[in-house]
Amino acid sequence: MEKGQALILDDEADIRELLTLTLTRLGLTVHAAATVAEARGMLGAHSYDLCFTDMRLPDGNGHEFIELMSRQHPDTPVAMITAYGNAEAAVQALRAGAFDCVSKPVDLNVLRNLVKTALKLRGERVPPSQPESRLFGDSPAMQRARATIQKLARSQAPVLVYGESGVGKELAARAIHELGPRAAGPFVPVNCGAIPTELMESEFFGHKKGSFTGAHGDKDGLIQAANGGTLFLDEIAELPQHMQVKLLRVIQEKSVRAIGGRSELPVDVRIVSATHKDLARLVDANEFRQDLYYRINVIELRMPPLRERREDIAPLAERYLDKLAPEWSISRPRLSPDALQALQRYDFPGNVRELENILERAVALSDGDVILAEDLQLAERQPPQAESALAPVAVGATSSAPEPAPAGPQRVGLENYIDSLEREAIHKALEECRYNKTAAAKKLGITFRALRYRLKKLGID
Repeated sequence: MEKGQALILDDEADIRELLTLTLTRLGLTVHAAATVAEARGMLGAHSYDLCFTDMRLPDGNGHEFIELMSRQHPDTPVAMITAYGNAEAAVQALRAGAFDCVSKPVDLNVLRNLVKTALKLRGERVPPSQPESRLFGDSPAMQRARATIQKLARSQAPVLVYGESGVGKELAARAIHELGPRAAGPFVPVNCGAIPTELMESEFFGHKKGSFTGAHGDKDGLIQAANGGTLFLDEIAELPQHMQVKLLRVIQEKSVRAIGGRSELPVDVRIVSATHKDLARLVDANEFRQDLYYRINVIELRMPPLRERREDIAPLAERYLDKLAPEWSISRPRLSPDALQALQRYDFPGNVRELENILERAVALSDGDVILAEDLQLAERQPPQAESALAPVAVGATSSAPEPAPAGPQRVGLENYIDSLEREAIHKALEECRYNKTAAAKKLGITFRALRYRLKKLGID
């Protein structure tokens, strides 16, 4: 571990001595203070890479010291020392701006991981590769989101990302990971709604050989796979109640026990969650645990929908068309003025993901290199959805993000029926034309580009 300097602020002499001895063994030069006034004097004479502060102090408290450091030394991470099991104090400290928390009695493995992570914040962070591919847009809403992500990246506090489907919640989570001290570690995305309930515990925590039928060998879980990095829990509202209890324990204890395991293994993981649902409402309805909501919602980040940043629609469309042309081996399509106006008037309930799908379909359906408004096939404009009451970053705020209405079963059935008819017609045309796609497109009365789009959409090889 690289040399660094640490400041310890605690009024208990034995705690100061224990931390000083431990941090010195980790290669740090340590200064210890018993009061805030003494610590202020040390801050004026030295530059520190990491600070530890107790909650209660003779001439102040830990929260006040964290706020002082945030104002005067914003680049120095501060860790709060809390009493064992005092989850509320830990959450409050993280919301006040603490880098992380460590509970008494101090676990040396937890302390070692905390110090290593904090020291990685020294100096300038290297931006992620191809930063233009992350969270594109120059609207005020996106500039605020990116600025907030830069701040969140320097903390280890759990983050809850709110936003409608298609706004880029996973991109935001990846940016938090890549801009922070865990960038060299793994980023493990997990869709909580995609794992069958009966397999969820094994997938999250792993299992030992013979622990259940089919467990033919030891297997690490997703949480262990994210050790040293970030675990991204997408659609966390879909997590069953029994898994909510187990996840809460992992966050509090920083350890996991595999199915069939005899002991708990320490893990060093940052949790970033995401949802399009109103978790506060689910808590009120007893569908989501309040204690887990309290722990994952330490800092809340709202990703703005596309209709709230219409100035980004044109550059996003141009950027996607630039990407689409080489993929399809075609000349670069361009939007006609009426097509661009139609896009800017549209409300995009599916956000950026829907914009990409609309453009891909339009490229397939257009006859030339110019995309017309009718090629977009936009639905009639609906009244804008009610804007969320969430602030761009709300600490401990109550969410009122609207939940999109699910598609009805009749519509889903109709779409599947139409797809099956289209698939059958394409298969028949390909067989009759001996799989000559150009001839098949002519027989179907569509362009070759449109046929290629439909082949891709329907998954036909």
